[in-house]
Amino acid sequence: MDERRRKLKFRAWRRGFREMDLLMGSFAERHIGELDEAGLDEFERLLATPDWEVYAWLVGQKPVPDNHAGPVLDQMIAFRYEAMPG
Repeated sequence: MDERRRKLKFRAWRRGFREMDLLMGSFAERHIGELDEAGLDEFERLLATPDWEVYAWLVGQKPVPDNHAGPVLDQMIAFRYEAMPG
């Protein structure tokens, strides 16, 4: 794994609150190796966004603003539902 992916994965597991650690860290574990440069850029932008905002999008509490919508966030939302039991 290259240095950029390793750093992003590290940041994904250390978000600020446990739910985001689990959501973003688990997503990174499974998908970081598949992301192209544009996908890594989008994931990095999401990591730079306040946790509470991303969490609200991931759990459907708030709509995703156009400036943050993208294939990686869509994949994270789908991953969240696939990873949750029930």
